[in-house]
Amino acid sequence: MSSEVAIRVEGLSKAYLIYQQPADRLRQAVVPRLFRLFAPLFRALGRAPAPRRYFSEFWALRALSFEVAKGETVGIIGRNGSGKSTLLQLVCGTLTPTQGQVTVAGRVAALLELGSGFNPEFTGRENVYLNAGIHGLTKQETDDRLEAILDFADIGDFIDQPVKSYSSGMAMRLAFAVIAHVDADVLIIDEALAVGDAYFQQKCLRWLRDFQARGTVLFCGHDPGTIVNLCTRAIWLDRGRVRMQGSAKAVSDAYGAFVAAAAMGMSEEAVRIAPELGAASAGPAPEAALTEAPPSEPGMIPVVERGTSYGSGLVRITDIGFTDTHGRPISCAMGGTEVVLTIRFKAQVEILGAIAGFVVKDRLGQPLFGENTYEPGAMPICDVPADTVMLASFRFVLPDLAAGKYSITPAIASGTQMDHVQHHWVNDALMFDATPRRDVGVMVRFPMLERQVTRAQGDGAVS
Repeated sequence: MSSEVAIRVEGLSKAYLIYQQPADRLRQAVVPRLFRLFAPLFRALGRAPAPRRYFSEFWALRALSFEVAKGETVGIIGRNGSGKSTLLQLVCGTLTPTQGQVTVAGRVAALLELGSGFNPEFTGRENVYLNAGIHGLTKQETDDRLEAILDFADIGDFIDQPVKSYSSGMAMRLAFAVIAHVDADVLIIDEALAVGDAYFQQKCLRWLRDFQARGTVLFCGHDPGTIVNLCTRAIWLDRGRVRMQGSAKAVSDAYGAFVAAAAMGMSEEAVRIAPELGAASAGPAPEAALTEAPPSEPGMIPVVERGTSYGSGLVRITDIGFTDTHGRPISCAMGGTEVVLTIRFKAQVEILGAIAGFVVKDRLGQPLFGENTYEPGAMPICDVPADTVMLASFRFVLPDLAAGKYSITPAIASGTQMDHVQHHWVNDALMFDATPRRDVGVMVRFPMLERQVTRAQGDGAVS
């Protein structure tokens, strides 16, 4: 990543004028001009009336300032209406800011609203030339790249049909194919990868990975997993302002916690954002037990909220342990070994239907596997009395994990698997290293019950 700045946003604000009825738009266009025309007369009469405003203002963005370095991939995350798409349009130059400015170094290619830059009456082929021209290519340059563009889009004979007859996936294919061949320095994508089939999404992601090695990307999305996977840094927009910016993992964890808390009817005070640290990871369906805890438990360490945590506050996770079957703490785990994860927690009030669980994540914070104590029909619902300390334990065989650092995120909830309330969720409560017994180039490898290669019967032909 270069120290040069590719995108600089300084004090950026955008306001939209909202009119209650069409006539107000005309009044706003005429009345202020009449006031300016008669201003000398008003001054002569010793009066200075102010013209009435026939609109209200909606500020989509307020005082945004940030920089994106050349070669960096930055994610923009936030709820609908937070100002993400407005920001991207201002960076592209398709909107004019109300205040502040945006500076972009190099050629910009953008994939914003589906079909933007296309004329629905033109054929796909004609729209390739139109869209390539918008991005700065000459007709000759487009001619030279046309075959590669059509091959990337892979929409067959539909290329000579009007775009208005295309499905949303076909339109996205064509739009992405064009921006993939315009030699852009800065790429701006607004949730476009959510459209299209799985094959084409993988094709786009492979191309995007290649582009990241040579260009700058501003990526807008709702999915924290995609932000973590693609981006080195993230910016969380909330009601038009920057709520948080930092590493993609830290911002995604915080955003996910706020969204989850809001979905359960909790206030924002239920979320606690701690300093950034580490990542996370876990294994196959373990045996689980939820019992009242003894006075002390070997191999347990106090829980320190290294990452974002949230919950109702009715339960608090106090300690966590990751040990072998003899109770010895594990700091470096090898796949295939039997391990025990224990979570110690205290209920402040009576908790009906308590559920204890965990998630293991990789160093980027991407969930790999996890488990909880909720098993409908297999075990009784656990009710926890008030002021009671409980211990949840999980015994399982650790899968082979790629060498690296992982973290464990424990959580205590109540309710059911589909309808529950989180009481305490602690990101990255415990860190450990993993070494695989056998590296096969995957993130998680589970023990095989059987491996064999035999000669097939017959010639393999289907009759």
